[in-house]
Amino acid sequence: MASKKETLDFVLEQLSDIEDISWRKMMGEYLIYFNEKVVGGIYDDKFMLKNTQSIQNLLNSCPIESPYQGAKPMINVSDIVYNNQPDNKILFKQVLPLIFNDLTNKK
Repeated sequence: MASKKETLDFVLEQLSDIEDISWRKMMGEYLIYFNEKVVGGIYDDKFMLKNTQSIQNLLNSCPIESPYQGAKPMINVSDIVYNNQPDNKILFKQVLPLIFNDLTNKK
């Protein structure tokens, strides 16, 4: 099932305080980039982030699941983003750089 553009728009609004966010549509879903590195995506209208060491404790209440068959497990942050709390923007402003740093330092 393809994700809706409205879902992307809503997630991008939650990320609007963060610079260097971009997105790309791929096979009916949306990849989310931070500083030109994929940090997550929208799969079946669920917002999911790459599961890295730095954010596992920070987001330990979020379920970890595969976005599609054969994919690496990701952290499903849909419950956080869709509750539309003002603190969400602060949380994501912390989380995305952590994911980016983990992915950059991995290489």
